[in-house]
Amino acid sequence: MDLNTVIEQVGRDKGIDRETLIETLEAAILTAARRTYGPQREIEAQFNEDSGEVELFQIVTVNDSVDNPFREVSTEEIEKAGFSAEAGDELLFQIFYRDDDKERARSQDARFGELLKLESSKSTFGRIAAQTAKQVIIQRVREAERDIIFNEYKDRVGDMVTGIVRRFEKGNIIVDLGRADAILPRREQTPRESYRPGDRVQAMIKELQRSSRSPQVVLTRADPQLIINLFGHEVPEIYEGIVRIVAVAREPGVRTKVAVYSRDSDVDPVGACVGMRGSRVQAVVQELHGEKIDIVPYVEDSARFVTNAISPAEVSKVLIDEHNMTMELIVPDDQLSLAIGRGGQNVRLAAQLTGWNLDIISETRLKSLMKEARESLLEFDGIDEDMVSSLFTLGYNKLEYLAQANIEELAQIPGINSEQAEIIIDAADEILARPAPGSPEAMTPEDYERQALEEIRGVGPKVAAKLYEAGYLKIESIAFARDTEAMAKAVGIPAKKGRQLWYAARELVQAKQGIETEEALELYGLEYASAKANAAAAAVMAKEAATVEAAAAEAATPKEDAAEEQDDAAGEEE
Repeated sequence: MDLNTVIEQVGRDKGIDRETLIETLEAAILTAARRTYGPQREIEAQFNEDSGEVELFQIVTVNDSVDNPFREVSTEEIEKAGFSAEAGDELLFQIFYRDDDKERARSQDARFGELLKLESSKSTFGRIAAQTAKQVIIQRVREAERDIIFNEYKDRVGDMVTGIVRRFEKGNIIVDLGRADAILPRREQTPRESYRPGDRVQAMIKELQRSSRSPQVVLTRADPQLIINLFGHEVPEIYEGIVRIVAVAREPGVRTKVAVYSRDSDVDPVGACVGMRGSRVQAVVQELHGEKIDIVPYVEDSARFVTNAISPAEVSKVLIDEHNMTMELIVPDDQLSLAIGRGGQNVRLAAQLTGWNLDIISETRLKSLMKEARESLLEFDGIDEDMVSSLFTLGYNKLEYLAQANIEELAQIPGINSEQAEIIIDAADEILARPAPGSPEAMTPEDYERQALEEIRGVGPKVAAKLYEAGYLKIESIAFARDTEAMAKAVGIPAKKGRQLWYAARELVQAKQGIETEEALELYGLEYASAKANAAAAAVMAKEAATVEAAAAEAATPKEDAAEEQDDAAGEEE
């Protein structure tokens, strides 16, 4: 069979050039020959363009002394075979391996078989050698295809492509791009999108990976760059460079914020991206299957840019901490939830878009914090109302800001000198070092007792506080209360609720003390009541003893004073 036809056909179907296919065939036949005739021989494969066949040749070297009889021949053997050659010459002898060349192989064996140590007529390619040649051809063709695909897509990373969904593998989508299959990994898909085999999918080439099987074209629909590409296709001003997308913050499938800037003062960047009646942005939203998109104008002023980014919420005041790259946004109370967004989404995207750490505080909360800070600062000597007002006016409305300030910085404020600045900074540090309300460090023994009451089923912080104020300081005092209605009335809860707490407290005491029977529980109650009565009696006795001791001390005092007066009088008479 003429291999020229096969080469041309495969070249057209696979897009592989002729030279690569010829090299592949030569390598395949050479591999099969070495497997058939032995690796110790030096064999060469060459494609004959005229005959359309791959020809095999065994190469032998003429030497005076022969070390390897399969690759070398002596001058005597050459002369005996009727050749004229000198030491160092290389001779090529064709090996006929095809079934159609049996006669030529026998003739060759008769003439040079002894010289070459080969009987080619009896050593044709077997099944294993043919299979080896087939595997070599398949592998080389695949390598060539991989190189073609890699070279085609290596410069297209970041470009948009359209393909057809073919199948699903472990959550990943295999997309047919025509010349190659690409993969859309699960992590690069958006949560709200779903596809079926045969659906059209538009995605961006994120990266190209070389693997042993085939080049892996990795697609993405979750990358923020996808937004830039989609707007570039829909908005001519972006394609022409008049409008530029400065930054994109995205939560794929849910919401995206895009900051745009115009190089031409006559072109509104937001309007250009929105389009007539929202036609341009709606085209992008439809391609993203309903993902919400906020388009905000970019300005160099960081505070204004952040204010734009937090839209649609309105900001009444911005406090900037450039050292920590933090902005505190003060918003009206009715704008707080809008500024934060569902699950903090709006402020999170605004922070990603601008690169600033953002804190959202309502006006009411700010006033409360300022009131607490004012009251705490005024506890210290050397700090007065005017100083605190000046600090708050200049943005030092949080104790953290004052603690991080330096003396020289605060001393520049009118009405504050270096000594006062140091007092203010030390005061802020001391206030911040105080334990937070409710923390273990700030809790008193009474707080722990109130907290212990919350272990009773149905008792929360408020009910626990009422129980404690009414004198029910321990779980046992509730569990062994003789009149639940009186307890409920004293605490200010319904009688039914009081009865429920009584039962819950008894269950808790049983569980804590490991009491199994009702009789044992009553016995424990009597012991508790006795211990409580003894403790009360001891307290009364201690109080009475203290009273007697105080009275005795008071009675002794006048006598000492009278004696002192007598001594003074005697001294005067002398």
